[in-house]
Amino acid sequence: MSTLLIETRRARPADAADIAEIHDSAWRFAYRGLIPGFELEKMIQRRGPAWWETALKRGSRVVVLTFGDSVAGYANVGRNRARGLPYEGEIYELYLRPEYQGLGFGRRLFADARKELASAGFDGMAVWALAANEPAVGFYRAMGGLGVARSTETFGERTLEKLAFGWNG
Repeated sequence: MSTLLIETRRARPADAADIAEIHDSAWRFAYRGLIPGFELEKMIQRRGPAWWETALKRGSRVVVLTFGDSVAGYANVGRNRARGLPYEGEIYELYLRPEYQGLGFGRRLFADARKELASAGFDGMAVWALAANEPAVGFYRAMGGLGVARSTETFGERTLEKLAFGWNG
């Protein structure tokens, strides 16, 4: 009998290829049909292994969730970019490989990303999600997020609404 461990840890530059692969598959799964195809491809192509390796070497805070020997997901966290929100931290991205979604791994990754922000001294946090991305919106609501702001983002010819969720402390 073998036991597979589910763990989270800070990402290392050696994780760049896995993170790029997760980014690619998760974005195609989440955003196909929402973000126009050409724009989605451009966004995915910009974030290849070299981009992630450079970001990690420059100190980007990325937490990876591992399942056995596989990197199953990642969360990119840091200082809140929306100055009008009363939260110091932000989860910029939280993605799992599609085959790991719906198994509770997202909850674990979310909780540990939140701990990473708290350990860095950030009080409270925000997360943005496309309003039309119903699985993400449902996930953040289930995690106790309160809707705190709305905005829009334009992808080529399409403008989409974004929702911000907030958590205190």
